[in-house]
Amino acid sequence: MTLSAHTIVQAHQGLVDKSFSAVELAEACLAQISNHDEKLNVYLTVTKDEALASAKKVDEKIANGESIGMLEGIPVAVKDLFNTKGVRTTCASNGLRDFVPPYDATSISMLRDKGMVMLGKTNLDEHACGASTENSFYGVTKNPWDLECVAGGSSGGSAAAVSADMCIYSIGTDTGGSIRQPGALCSVPALKVTYGRVSRFGVTAMASSWDTIGPFAKTVEDLAIVLNGIAGHDPYDATTPKVDVPDYRALLTGDVKGLRVGVPKEYFGEGVEDEVRESVMASIKHLEGLGAEIKEISLPMTKYAISVYYITMPAELSANLSRFDGIRFGSKPTEEPKDLVDYYYKQRGEAFGDEIKRRIMMGTYVLSAGYFDAYYTKAQKVRTKIIEDFDNAFKEVDVICGPVSPFPAFKIGAKADDPLAMYLADAMTIPASAAGLPALSLPCGFSKDGLPIGLQVIGPMFEEGRILNVGHAFEQSTEWHAKRPTAFL
Repeated sequence: MTLSAHTIVQAHQGLVDKSFSAVELAEACLAQISNHDEKLNVYLTVTKDEALASAKKVDEKIANGESIGMLEGIPVAVKDLFNTKGVRTTCASNGLRDFVPPYDATSISMLRDKGMVMLGKTNLDEHACGASTENSFYGVTKNPWDLECVAGGSSGGSAAAVSADMCIYSIGTDTGGSIRQPGALCSVPALKVTYGRVSRFGVTAMASSWDTIGPFAKTVEDLAIVLNGIAGHDPYDATTPKVDVPDYRALLTGDVKGLRVGVPKEYFGEGVEDEVRESVMASIKHLEGLGAEIKEISLPMTKYAISVYYITMPAELSANLSRFDGIRFGSKPTEEPKDLVDYYYKQRGEAFGDEIKRRIMMGTYVLSAGYFDAYYTKAQKVRTKIIEDFDNAFKEVDVICGPVSPFPAFKIGAKADDPLAMYLADAMTIPASAAGLPALSLPCGFSKDGLPIGLQVIGPMFEEGRILNVGHAFEQSTEWHAKRPTAFL
């Protein structure tokens, strides 16, 4: 096994045993980036010097006989949406191509305090708007399992980085599915946390009432380790409550006997491809074989989730992106404007791609006088109904299982001219996001074309430990997570 293929647990043990150094571990990941990133387009910025300098500090600590934490010296890839002090943060947008933040996001500073080795910043859909990473100003990230297919989005670069062993773990954001869906499409365990579980401070906002921060890793145990490194209250983010952070790794008993698993019939209906339905149902049957109790449930408001999302999310996005005007943040127009109105036409025209412009227009429209109550207020009321759906379901079951994506990875460009078809990629992930719930994406099979399929496990608020334990039990008794794309071994 190459060093870059190690899990966090394996890499930590190797460092402690002095089987290899932190510098050698970082160099192995950097070599993987050097050898394969031209084909995959995962990294927008590689921070080689910083990574090696951080790794060297860990090696010095080990040489001095000091103990190290689980994340110390472990190479990580960071979605290029997180502020990283002194390192370019582009949000994959032309308008931020030269932006270098003067401070770290809270999650990044927490990882720095724990001795992280940052390899660089990964590709995404511009300002996290998309489900395929095709909307990046810097080009599409390709799926390690099939270079003709998308890696998912918006955190496609973060998922592909782990899948192709270009890091040991990575960090991304999930607003309507942007961690879970690329995790499923790239066969990588991935976690969307409860809204507010991890601070959003210093992470460029897309939709402020939906955005969450979470990890990608090679095992569920690794996800638990990373979550412990970034979860908790932050005085800089008022949406992070003072809820205790348990030892998530200690909660991984692997025992699901008596666990009540809800299977919503709405998650297996029209639009879900047969191969996905069969793989996910087989995985649920597998949990039953481990002692879980399976119960069919109904989440009747599911059909409204996409509509709710594509009204409220663009509204919040249009407000959040107003600051990127070349005056407060972002680039100025290259052509001299005639007046202020012309300045904004030129600046917005150059700074943002087509999908961003589409969402800004939708969002500004639903917030405008005469339409706010008809669209935005009504959507928020329906969102409350979706929350009530889940509240009622969790009175009967402990977790809810279903597909992550209705289909495996699709060909690059296949849905580029059909935004509505692209939006349907989030049909299974948006409901949990609407309710602010934690949800786990697990590799659970492959299509006949060899493309990964993902199982989604949803839990009540702040029950990350519960869904991680379900994932751990599934993982310990299957081999799906261990399969790697052979071209990058």
